[in-house]
Amino acid sequence: MAAEQSQEEVAPSADPQFEPIINLPEVETKTLEEEEAEVFKMRAKLFRYASDADPPEWKERGVGDVKILKHRTSGLFRLLMRRDKTLKICANHYLTKQMELKPNIGSDRAWVWQVLADFADEVPKPELLAIRFANSENAQKFKAKFEECQNQMTASTETSENKVAEQLGQLTVSSKSPEQEKTGQATDEREKEQLKSENTDSQVVEQESRSTVEKENETEEPKSKPDASQEGTEQESRSNSDTKTETEGSSHSPDQS
Repeated sequence: MAAEQSQEEVAPSADPQFEPIINLPEVETKTLEEEEAEVFKMRAKLFRYASDADPPEWKERGVGDVKILKHRTSGLFRLLMRRDKTLKICANHYLTKQMELKPNIGSDRAWVWQVLADFADEVPKPELLAIRFANSENAQKFKAKFEECQNQMTASTETSENKVAEQLGQLTVSSKSPEQEKTGQATDEREKEQLKSENTDSQVVEQESRSTVEKENETEEPKSKPDASQEGTEQESRSNSDTKTETEGSSHSPDQS
């Protein structure tokens, strides 16, 4: 009896399975690293110099894998570092020719460099960063790859500049396509027609103004010119008045004796 009871107790019970009410589809998360190739990866600790603190000091930014990524199309190199577990970005900036890795004082496994625009906080701002590796060998590997990427950038920029110069030299004076030339000719003809119409309009306006001025002059001429009969009567009246004054003067003159 005891054995039978033990077997009944040990017998597994049916595990009910509940189907989810809502089926959530799988969401593909993008890290924005899909178009880049990884050329360097190593574990390190990152620091930033907090100049706004009182007093200014070095603050730890995070521990994780520092990567140097190369874009497949543009050829630009980007330094990216995420924190462990949370994968939050603590360094994100492009490498430039002006950057220089300087050794940290009192340490052969740490480097310090200046960044003009770091996008770790989603807002570009200048940063003074320092990175520390487990040993000096890893630090030298990081520096060698960092400088190698800078040299590749200078070579690629020189080649691109030469290509642009060659393309500019091959260009002719008229860099317009036939369609653009046709459209340009059409616009020139339209402008000429507009100028002709404007000239004709101005000529019509001038003719109208001249005709109005001539009409006004014709209406004003009779008023301004006196009649010939009036001039004759005025001259006769003047001559009569002169003769009268002469006769009066002769009658009233004193005797010479």
